[in-house]
Amino acid sequence: MSKKEPVMHENASHPWEFQQRLLPDSYGRDSRLAARDVKAAVAEIKKVARKEARLGAEGALLFLEVVSPAIASVNGSSGAIGSTTEKAVKTLVAIFADAPLETEVREAWLERIWVAYLKDTVPYIESLADYWGELCKSKALASTWADRLLEESRDAWGPDPATYRFFRGTKVCLSALEHAERYEDILDLLGRAPFSMWYFSQHGVRALAALGRVDEALRFAEEHQGSTGDPVDIARTCEEVLLNAGRVDEAYERFGLEAHTAHTNLAWFKAVVKTYPHKSQAEVLADLVALTPGREGSWFAAACSAGFYDEALQLARQSPCAPQTLTRAARDMEAKRPEFAREAGMAALHVLVEGAYYSVTGEDVKAAYTHTMNAAEHLGEAESTRERIRELVAGESTDDRFITRVLGRTLGLR
Repeated sequence: MSKKEPVMHENASHPWEFQQRLLPDSYGRDSRLAARDVKAAVAEIKKVARKEARLGAEGALLFLEVVSPAIASVNGSSGAIGSTTEKAVKTLVAIFADAPLETEVREAWLERIWVAYLKDTVPYIESLADYWGELCKSKALASTWADRLLEESRDAWGPDPATYRFFRGTKVCLSALEHAERYEDILDLLGRAPFSMWYFSQHGVRALAALGRVDEALRFAEEHQGSTGDPVDIARTCEEVLLNAGRVDEAYERFGLEAHTAHTNLAWFKAVVKTYPHKSQAEVLADLVALTPGREGSWFAAACSAGFYDEALQLARQSPCAPQTLTRAARDMEAKRPEFAREAGMAALHVLVEGAYYSVTGEDVKAAYTHTMNAAEHLGEAESTRERIRELVAGESTDDRFITRVLGRTLGLR
């Protein structure tokens, strides 16, 4: 098969590879392949933007024009392609916003992005509305866009709630108003809304805060978060309001922990510590543990990262911790802190024997045993430790006695 010649957009000045892949309905239902190509496109644009910011902005524009038609038929039930595309939009918005574009060029390119946004019916690039002010870059251009959309946004929301209609430009208008620092217009527009929805009302919170009405902003957040607001996003916004107002202790007490919820507890802990450096790591850890009762063991890695090894073991004994996490700690510390490493390994074996975790392999079991024994040898207590393990495994009561089958011969068990 001969190699295809690059397809050039009518306004493009660069042979973008992603344009060969992101073609209308080119993926069928295959979300995995679509997500792969979206990520590759972003990587390509970022690479170009590092050397030529203006050309990178052009690539961002072209991507936003082609991505939705390309993945329109993809199976999005898992949420993976939606999440991937949303991350792509956030990255490319920054590239476009930061590029040194002449006002006329930015205006013309924004018109094209607006058309792509309106055609995005699935939708995949709807999050562009969150960043419209950033895309405008200047307050003057943002104000122009706000004026363009404000009348229809007002009309869509009133004055009779019974005549409410959805207008895709309302969120864009709010973003533009915020960037233009037209805070009273934001509050006026939100005052017409026939419902409370955080998607819109967060702009009101930030507008009130910018006007110096901090306590009113927090009340507004509480009263207008709606039933679908993300508690973490709400906490982050309120935390930012208080931090900007210099009310740091209040920010920590009211919102600081929930605002930094992350995919892992270790990342969560580090984010809180970074935001509140005046708080001791011990205090932050204790507060996070108290916030998540019944999940004490999940803070084991965070405690280790802070050097609280005794506390880490106590947490692991209070509730299950992933055996792989415990085993890694045993492996990493078997020579440096052998006593801690041995007890971490014993905790891993205890969790395994209890059958508290799924998707455990024989290699996981062997690794826990090996690193526990390695630490014990550093302590000169190999025989007593092996006997502790033998007694532990002998008491296994799960139906399949998986741990016994893996370690039985090593331990002299039948």
